[in-house]
Amino acid sequence: MKVTVIGSGNLGKSIISGLASSELFDPKNIMVADASPENLEIIKEQAGVSVTSNNVEAIKDSKWIILCIQPRILEIVLDEIKEHLRDDQILISTVTGVTTDEINEFVPNNKVIRAMPNTAAIQQQSMSFICANNNDDEDVEFVRKMFGTIGKAIIIEQRLMKPATVLGASGTAFFLRFLRALTQGGVQMGFHPHEAQEIVAQVAIGAASLIEDGTQAEVEVDNVTTPQGCTIEGLNAMEHNGMSSSVIKGVMAAYDKISNINGQ
Repeated sequence: MKVTVIGSGNLGKSIISGLASSELFDPKNIMVADASPENLEIIKEQAGVSVTSNNVEAIKDSKWIILCIQPRILEIVLDEIKEHLRDDQILISTVTGVTTDEINEFVPNNKVIRAMPNTAAIQQQSMSFICANNNDDEDVEFVRKMFGTIGKAIIIEQRLMKPATVLGASGTAFFLRFLRALTQGGVQMGFHPHEAQEIVAQVAIGAASLIEDGTQAEVEVDNVTTPQGCTIEGLNAMEHNGMSSSVIKGVMAAYDKISNINGQ
């Protein structure tokens, strides 16, 4: 099978690199289209893929067409390629806030699957969400495997794409802000900023690994919390100042905001 990626910005580069290094596609069967000659030259050299500045030429022989473009140019690209699509070609959209039905208004004869990675894709550590009008379709599972090459990917109902945006995309910023606060605390205790950040980053990676098997977070909290110890003292001080409540309020504020934006 062949795959085309339209757009080779940061997200596009991450997806291309993941696919090229996986067993799903041979790099020679990956075509990348972009208006930037510089981007194309970089990704050609890095991943060994084929490149072109012509979107119509790019999609000619591919079963899978991944749209890694900004929402503002989505209609332009769809108008450009729609007359050249075969019915058996599948579009995979990473365009934020645009539903499969909205894309099918332009390409009514083609299957459309949505994929939403986050910015950690650049480190091959994305949390990606996959959905379609029919999630039981075997093509949806294959797309999950495709995005599993840049981290972890799960299939969800399309109605959950907005909550997924908050938890999986905005959540990156929420988590990093908490890590920044921990780092500042480390500096106040005497560490240099770069030392504190290195410690906090590794602690975050380790903490996340403790619950990857489905263990409840509170179980691991209890494992590090001893009676009359410094951990429970710190946790209680944070809770008295509204830590959990603030996080939940922040998540719901972000969800309220995205819920008032058109699309799903």
